[in-house]
Amino acid sequence: MDSRHLSFRLLQVFRQVVQSGNITAASRLLHLTQPTVSLQLKKLSEVVGEPLFDYQHQKLQLTATGELLYQAAQDIDDRLSEFSQQLKQQRSGQSGNISLAVVNTAQYLLPNILAAFDQAFPAVQVTLHIGNRARILERFEQQQDHLYLFSHPPRGDNVEARSVVPNPLYIVAPRDHWATEAGLLHFEQLKQERFLLREPGSATRMTFDAWLSSQATVLPHSMQIETNEAIRLSVIAGLGLAVLSAHTLPTQMLLKQQIAVLSVQGFPLSSHWYLVQHANKRLPQAALKLQQFIEQHLREWQDPLQR
Repeated sequence: MDSRHLSFRLLQVFRQVVQSGNITAASRLLHLTQPTVSLQLKKLSEVVGEPLFDYQHQKLQLTATGELLYQAAQDIDDRLSEFSQQLKQQRSGQSGNISLAVVNTAQYLLPNILAAFDQAFPAVQVTLHIGNRARILERFEQQQDHLYLFSHPPRGDNVEARSVVPNPLYIVAPRDHWATEAGLLHFEQLKQERFLLREPGSATRMTFDAWLSSQATVLPHSMQIETNEAIRLSVIAGLGLAVLSAHTLPTQMLLKQQIAVLSVQGFPLSSHWYLVQHANKRLPQAALKLQQFIEQHLREWQDPLQR
């Protein structure tokens, strides 16, 4: 059989004839003439290469080949009906696959939101990619994902960025550090401390470096650490001070006084999280649903240090 000559229309006519029991009834339902239906059946038989009906009986009777083709036609119709339903759900945003890429710090924002989104839209599959700023910028340039979460969004005409939630940056210290009992501090009082810094290019580092530059201040002692989790553990261990996003400071950690947030003039530094998409990439409905969901839930976030 040369499937290149097989069409959905031929199979539709064939199925209708089988279900109607005769050509006359089928032609009426298909709004075709009887000769046209007969011609379509003849053409289909030629494509298959074998007769589909036994015309020696008064009633149309399928041959063994006709039975096989009818089962195949039913399977195709079922799959097309399923496809139509899936397409309807996808267009409405009720199903689909979404790729979301976020910088390391943003991973603290999303678990509860994605869990709630999964309950609301169980047929939508979300793939989450986490990396440093350079890696997520690379994914953005290559348009590998539908949505991105940055503290410092990329620039350019191909960037669509929405500010969704504040991202205040605080100076934190070990709980037994002398500065925890000092009240309001000036940064000059902390200048000689060792600061634990993220790698150059990270959003937190960029914001802090810009602030230091605006104050004409250089840190004499610093240590670079590539993850917020490692920085938090290092602060708790007494290795130094750090500037961290409020989103990386779990309420439970603050309640247990594992880490202290210092009161420093000029802090917290102000920054925001931005939900970003590539202007050249059209978002499917499911991704639009996730975008709206993230925006709505992030607006509900409250800085635990300002409550």
